[in-house]
Amino acid sequence: MAANKTPRSGRGISLATIVVVSALALTACGGEKNADSTAGTKAGGKFVIGVSNTLAGNGWREEMICAVKAESVASGVVSKVIAVSKNGGPTDQIQDLQSLISQGVNAIVVNPADRDKLNPVIEEAIAQGIVVVAVDSPVSAKGAYVAVNDQKAWGKLTAEWLFKQMGGTGKVLYMRGIEGVPADSDRHAGVKEALATYSGITVKEVWTGWDYTKAGEIAVQELSSGSYQGVWTSGTDYTVVNAIQTAGIKPIPVTGQETNAFIGQLINGAPGAVTTNPAIIGGVGAHVAIEALQGKKPNLQTILTPKVLDATTGKADLQAAYDPKLDQLYSSTFSIDGLTTFTRSQLTSCKGPGE
Repeated sequence: MAANKTPRSGRGISLATIVVVSALALTACGGEKNADSTAGTKAGGKFVIGVSNTLAGNGWREEMICAVKAESVASGVVSKVIAVSKNGGPTDQIQDLQSLISQGVNAIVVNPADRDKLNPVIEEAIAQGIVVVAVDSPVSAKGAYVAVNDQKAWGKLTAEWLFKQMGGTGKVLYMRGIEGVPADSDRHAGVKEALATYSGITVKEVWTGWDYTKAGEIAVQELSSGSYQGVWTSGTDYTVVNAIQTAGIKPIPVTGQETNAFIGQLINGAPGAVTTNPAIIGGVGAHVAIEALQGKKPNLQTILTPKVLDATTGKADLQAAYDPKLDQLYSSTFSIDGLTTFTRSQLTSCKGPGE
């Protein structure tokens, strides 16, 4: 996940440089094979893919949807992408999923608001032969595919890097996302594991709603006291660096993800680290869905392993990924080997088949 921003269109974003895949290395781990899939009856035909997103106006989520569209275009076998994107919780998402089912989609890519509460409607879709792929956060519904970044590892790796930078002691401003969302819960589990080995670290937990503006305001209020030695963010990174400057305090390490603006700040000397969490996981979900529809029996679970990059040990990678002409909130991973087939221009145009 990443943070809210003023709603924007992903169309027409200017990108000047090609991001080398190794710059933001991502490892895909295949899971259990779905040997009993009933999909594939329309192999070679034109499919309709639905997308369910419950965090509208969020730059990371917008790029996720753009990636679904891009992979659909690249496949040549998808006729339409129907995206439902609005702010809401599990109840709202159940209604959205029911709507997509009624519209006759062949597959649904869903970023779930809850791990378990969507199961009845997901299982209803699967019973009707619809392929369902949960991205960014997992679901526990039987028969659903899952394509996610390892969020628990993300939380732990990010926290461990930060705690080491602090010398194992001090107070952390712990800036979480949205309570109850699986990605946030999994990251929190990873942070707790890291805290168990760093008894000298204390944290103050705040909730940002993955909203950049809100996170920046909270950070200014909290950091002005000068009582923190580090900031752990669940993606609201670059406005926190700005908040440190606004508060007029000595720079302290900040963690986040591969937001273009944050990468630029690290290159320019701000202390901190990026932990990869590619928004193009949406494209991975579409890739899995299309393979299932074609009867190729993809793995039920696809898990990406995050990597930590800082301006000391990973500066070359960060420089390769940064594009000053790119939208400041764009996630700077543009392909995942073997799991996406779209081009960079297909992603940034954010146009699905027929659009």
